[in-house]
Amino acid sequence: MGNIATSIKEQIQKLKNRGMDLDLEEDKIKEILLDIGYYRLGFYWNPFEIDENHNFAEGTKFSSIIDLYYLDVDLRSILTKYLYRIELNFRTKLIYYVSNKYKLSPTWFIDSKVINRDFIDAFDHFYDDDFINNNKPIKKHHAKYINDKYAPAWKTLEFFTFGSILKIYKSLNEEDVKVRISEIYGVKNYQKFINLFETIVYVRNCCAHSSILFDLNLPKSISAFAEIKFNGHERHNLDSCIKVILFILNKISTSRHDEMLKAIDDLFLSHKNNPVTKSIIENEIGYKFQ
Repeated sequence: MGNIATSIKEQIQKLKNRGMDLDLEEDKIKEILLDIGYYRLGFYWNPFEIDENHNFAEGTKFSSIIDLYYLDVDLRSILTKYLYRIELNFRTKLIYYVSNKYKLSPTWFIDSKVINRDFIDAFDHFYDDDFINNNKPIKKHHAKYINDKYAPAWKTLEFFTFGSILKIYKSLNEEDVKVRISEIYGVKNYQKFINLFETIVYVRNCCAHSSILFDLNLPKSISAFAEIKFNGHERHNLDSCIKVILFILNKISTSRHDEMLKAIDDLFLSHKNNPVTKSIIENEIGYKFQ
């Protein structure tokens, strides 16, 4: 759109000039542009642009862009539900096993015998006045125990992000604790476990911040892992991420694994007769139809 705001009428004219087939009624197109936004929809018509002037390939339909948008929305909705289950389970396992190994150190997250110094030195950036005041159980703890600088791990870490919880796991000094937790999820090599969970956290953050999913490309390749059958040698795309999520989810609940697998398959199959979104699913997401 450049650096000058444009009206809905001007946006529609731009799409026409660039060769898009506006195959919906104009009132509906206006409604969609005011609902989703021209700029955000641009992420979804980008695959159909053929030159630096953003002209569209012949036959590009506005309805196809909307189909792709809702494929992305539906996919995000499915993934978010099961990513939350993994996040909650991992947080619980970390708090439980580390707290019970170091029973005499309820605030083990700032204990140099447990956690590396770099994490401890940065901890007060997380645990500040805003953190205390914005989380009621933490605020109540400090009101009751006025001499405590920190609340114990089972209270404090409930309010940390998934990424921060993974960082705590990575910052543990003793490898045996890391292995104890990674083996719960069927991964003996804790370094590979970290790689798998970095993948999961990355997808979780994409979902949480409404990033585009269909063309997701990981900044770091997923580690080769015999128990996960990727499609060929591709370990960067969304389909590979979904396989990682399903693998870990299966270690938590086979029912939830089966439920998510069916939801993903059903969603993709609902687009099998749509040549545009089917092509995106196969070539961008990396899913293979049976």
